[in-house]
Amino acid sequence: MSIGDKLRRIRGEGGSGRKEQPPQTREEEGRSKDERIDDLRRRIREILERRPSGPAAARKSGIPRGALPGEEVRTRRGSVLVNSSRILRDDFHGKRRICETAMPMDRIGVLAGRSVFSPFRCEDALFLDTETTGLSGGTGTFPFLVGLGWFEGGNFVVNQIFARDFDEEAALLTCLSDVAREKKFLVTFNGRAFDLNLLATRYILNRIDNPLSGLPHLDLLFPSRRLLGHRLENSRLATLEKMVLGVRRDYDVPSSEIPQRYFDWLRSGNAGLMTDVLEHNRMDVATMAVLVGHLCDLFGSADGFAAAADGSDLLALARMCIDRGEKLTAERLLADLIAAGPGPLGTDAGTELSLLYKRSGRWAEAAGIWETMAGRDPGCLFALVELAKWHEHKTKNFKTAEALVAKALDNLPGDDIDWREALLYRLTRLKRKMGATKTE
Repeated sequence: MSIGDKLRRIRGEGGSGRKEQPPQTREEEGRSKDERIDDLRRRIREILERRPSGPAAARKSGIPRGALPGEEVRTRRGSVLVNSSRILRDDFHGKRRICETAMPMDRIGVLAGRSVFSPFRCEDALFLDTETTGLSGGTGTFPFLVGLGWFEGGNFVVNQIFARDFDEEAALLTCLSDVAREKKFLVTFNGRAFDLNLLATRYILNRIDNPLSGLPHLDLLFPSRRLLGHRLENSRLATLEKMVLGVRRDYDVPSSEIPQRYFDWLRSGNAGLMTDVLEHNRMDVATMAVLVGHLCDLFGSADGFAAAADGSDLLALARMCIDRGEKLTAERLLADLIAAGPGPLGTDAGTELSLLYKRSGRWAEAAGIWETMAGRDPGCLFALVELAKWHEHKTKNFKTAEALVAKALDNLPGDDIDWREALLYRLTRLKRKMGATKTE
């Protein structure tokens, strides 16, 4: 049975048997493949619209059309529901006002590991988060809700594009395209692995150009995991907003329940199922904006620490800056941690900064840090060994180097065989050098 026969049978336009098809006219033969596909899609839409279930049928049963917040927006590919809201400049989200968020592009570049953000402004950012019919991706996963956020006139705007049924996907993607073309870069949370790949697939399936593919992208998951994850149970957005940002949700639908809620909505049209999902999505978009501000604030200022920053986060940021070639920023952060006083953080910061100086050939500055560390903690093995290297290779003061190695051996744990062998080898070499000096 041909596709045409099946369609006519489904629509009740003929019998069940195979019918002899009339020969195609020249006009039909001349139609392009795209035109025939468009005609087939039109017929499928007609069949879907005649289904006796779903939100449309539920509305006819007495559920009001305006039960969900938002307004119907018509695009060149159909209509879709768009819910718009604003977070005003004086409104708090957790511990801070979203509209106090500063996004210096040099810091955004460090967080993203790319330098392409320098020409942009805070208002050029498009925050994006999707809700879908599945959490594993794939061509069968449908993004029924796309939350978008951006800064505008001192406020933070959240637009949520909601597909009320599967046949509104093209309209949803078109509406997203219209917004994305006005922005210069993306901000997501785990968008690199999930949201953007999923949307790219849906754009291809709907034969619509993808406006997101060429945009620079800051995925907040990776800097958050590196800078904050060391002191958290996990690096999920919900954990970050609760433990770091001070955001409290009175009620939140679990992400794992969202796909089933959409399927239930398609069957019943119960608006309550989706209002919770819309609020969940709106909160996620707002939290991303606050999270960007928090991560940028960690950089502090030229005058010292970031306000209310955890010292371990600053140490993690300094290490990130070293890896990404931002040595001046790393030096400032590490120097602030050292100046804060003795303790494990100061020791770790001293280790990082001295090695940074050493790699740059700034031996005297590195030696000054090692002396400070050894003064605070006479048993600091790292400082003793590095000072021994300094005196052996740079000042040629073999006697002082020997005394430092002997002190390191005295403070070495008895079960550290590798370190002991290395120190004994260094001590033997120093004695040999001292003997050669006396002979001369």
